[in-house]
Amino acid sequence: MDFDLDEPHRLLRDTVRSFAETEIAPVAANLDEREEFSVELTRKMGELGMFGIVVPEEYGGQGLGYLAYVVATEELARVDGSQAATVTAGNSLGIGPIYYYGTEEQRHRYLPTLCSGDGLWAFGLTEPGAGSDSRASSTKAVETGDGWRLNGSKIFITNASSPISKGVTVLAVTGGEDGRPELTCFLVDRETAGFTTTPMHGKLMWRASDTAELSFADCDVPTEAMLGERGGGSRQMLETLDTGRLGIAAMGLGAAQGAFEAALAYAKERRQFGRPIGSFQGISFPIADMATKIDHARTYLYRAAWLKDSGREFRTEAAMAKLYCTEVAGEVTDAAVQVFGGYGLMKDSPVERFYRDHRILRIGEGTSEIQRVVISRALGL
Repeated sequence: MDFDLDEPHRLLRDTVRSFAETEIAPVAANLDEREEFSVELTRKMGELGMFGIVVPEEYGGQGLGYLAYVVATEELARVDGSQAATVTAGNSLGIGPIYYYGTEEQRHRYLPTLCSGDGLWAFGLTEPGAGSDSRASSTKAVETGDGWRLNGSKIFITNASSPISKGVTVLAVTGGEDGRPELTCFLVDRETAGFTTTPMHGKLMWRASDTAELSFADCDVPTEAMLGERGGGSRQMLETLDTGRLGIAAMGLGAAQGAFEAALAYAKERRQFGRPIGSFQGISFPIADMATKIDHARTYLYRAAWLKDSGREFRTEAAMAKLYCTEVAGEVTDAAVQVFGGYGLMKDSPVERFYRDHRILRIGEGTSEIQRVVISRALGL
């Protein structure tokens, strides 16, 4: 077994790290404070190849794999969760369903723009009354003479209302029997009549990413807007979340790494009782634990991504990686604030934003509780 990244992956890691430190770090706090989505940074990340990492070049992607995806995501999240969220949602929830389930016409129509970073696409799953219980969706699509009419709403949707958002994949009920809904996905362009988006503000985390409420009021889409086969929405949704969990896990890993590095540097420079606080076991032991947990998380996540790239079963491993990496992010960012003491609670602290941003990772794309359901069922429980 070889646990080293190969040269292309090391080059990608170093390139994204340099970009994050030089382009994102200087403006991240200000964007967070103003709750401002950055079109400029999004397009720069597109130019760097951050969107469509796993998509073949014929559709405008990079033709790399999921290990490359998690390495790049980790480096972005090591500096700023908001920009990492834009990229992660853009890849897993936006580009992914169109690439995996779309027709050739749909792929060629949408993917080149989305892979370039000139446009973003969203995935409309969560509703006010349907979160973990996704099959409780109330958004409905009814056949018309030449297509489908959608009515309903979605909430907490990333990349749906920014100035460069192009549309959304919508999960809707198209029928059903015996109390089991038939779920189907549709591609809805931003300019479709009856489709409106409302930005959501006042968030604890990812304040510089785009989050919105969506409304569909007699929203007519053509027959060719259906993604995949009728009734295939549930499978598409679950498989999309499986791969998306690798990205969320990478965000947790990146947040933990960024907070750890800040705490380690502070422990070396901050002096109390005449010496650096890192020389005291009360500080050095927690930092040692942080380093150990991060290393374990990275090794497991990279293995899960390798399984996906190898065409092997990875669903359980993705759930484990998502669960463990996001839990580690919580433990490490909390410990980092403790190392900083009172300074860690201030807005200008390098760990305060990591502490806030990590919290959604145990909720988004399947809560930690849902990951444990997935894992326990794989164990036959």
